[in-house]
Amino acid sequence: MEIKQIEQLLTEQLQLTEVYVRAEGSHYSVTAVGNCFADLSRVKQQQMIYAPLMSAIADGSIHAVSIKAFTPEQWRREKLLNPPV
Repeated sequence: MEIKQIEQLLTEQLQLTEVYVRAEGSHYSVTAVGNCFADLSRVKQQQMIYAPLMSAIADGSIHAVSIKAFTPEQWRREKLLNPPV
């Protein structure tokens, strides 16, 4: 699955404000930002991101997914504390 396809799928399904996907072969890293993650446990946040990707995981085009999920407020704080290098 292409990175842009994953970003579009997650954005549409979860109404994300920002999403960043990186890939190394069939291993993907997803950073997702949206109000949909407010008041949810980390497990529930990850389940929300896995759900739209399940068909690609099942057919083997996605082998592994690393997930970081933030609300917009948490994301602003994360960028301040850990600026991109």
